[in-house]
Amino acid sequence: MDLPVTSRRRLLQLGAAALPLAALGSALPTAARAATAPSGATLRMPAETDAHVRTFMAWPALSSVWSSHLGAVRRDIANIAYAISRYEPVVVIARPDQAADARYACGSGAYHGIEIVEIANDDLWIRDFGPTFVVAPGAVAGVDTNFNGWGKTGTSYAQPYANDAAAATTLLGQYGVNRIQASFVGEGGSLETDGQGTLLATVSSLVNANRNPGMSQDQVEQAMKSALGIDKVIWVPGLAGQDITDCHIDCLARFTAPGEVILDKPGPGTDSKWVAVYNETKQALQSATDAQGRRLTITELPAPDRRYIRGRGTAFLSSYSNYYTANGAVLVPQFGDSYADGVAYAILQAKYPGRNIVQLDIDNVASGGGGIHCATQSQPVVPPAV
Repeated sequence: MDLPVTSRRRLLQLGAAALPLAALGSALPTAARAATAPSGATLRMPAETDAHVRTFMAWPALSSVWSSHLGAVRRDIANIAYAISRYEPVVVIARPDQAADARYACGSGAYHGIEIVEIANDDLWIRDFGPTFVVAPGAVAGVDTNFNGWGKTGTSYAQPYANDAAAATTLLGQYGVNRIQASFVGEGGSLETDGQGTLLATVSSLVNANRNPGMSQDQVEQAMKSALGIDKVIWVPGLAGQDITDCHIDCLARFTAPGEVILDKPGPGTDSKWVAVYNETKQALQSATDAQGRRLTITELPAPDRRYIRGRGTAFLSSYSNYYTANGAVLVPQFGDSYADGVAYAILQAKYPGRNIVQLDIDNVASGGGGIHCATQSQPVVPPAV
């Protein structure tokens, strides 16, 4: 499916309200010690497989982004929300003037409930602009990673993001969760953790002048460690300038458990530059150890053959690795290559034996360059106080 319109990874007109990078960067706090709970325990980013209170999503707002495909994209979002609601509550943020439509599309027949909360937003990628949660025994906080539209101001990828940039603060206030402002610029999709102090990240999406001008890799690393309670960062090179995210880690490598990583393996028909990214990532992971000193066990998750998938176009994200783990389930795309869809199901069922593998058609969202993980953010259950 081609989108003959601007999309997440294609040309857009810059919104007049978008914040300039320089203005945002000058307001960032200096790096500090790791954030702590009142008990003195370090607040740490948990694994996505830990129990959730709820899942947050966002109702896509702008026809200038999705053009005539906005309705189809909204149907995908409603279907994802419904599937997740079988396993845990879902909150969808929506602009006040679009909330009624969101309630109508999402509200019927939900299992655990789908709540529509009126918070202004621009697009659906709440993984990137929403808060990244950190927890300690008896405590939770939300880290605002200073979303700046993926640093694409003034480029052909730029799109309005001022409402998205403010949404983390508003959402945390709505739910009474303390906010931590990070001392770096990034997105939730650029952060992948095992919940035991190890973070996976791409150099291309974080050590980049469009997010963190003037900061070295070590400075970015120290800022992430402080904000997220991380002990060790495993860096992989990634690739800058070839998609709007500059190669987020959540389409490339994911922890399935401490010491165990899923690696996205390009399918037939993949551009050679992404094959090179895969090879570099595999090499980096093979030589890495985690925060506990363990070597990583790598399981490859082959992408579909692009000749046999329903979606088309260079922006289409045909990655099974952009899955989402909810309470009791793993939600993963299926793309129409029946053999590859089946292999992905079998691999994920083996890696998550206690969860249902739920395959969804998300072609409209994928045509905008994202997936189920990009469209979701989990609020973790607070660990019991010691």
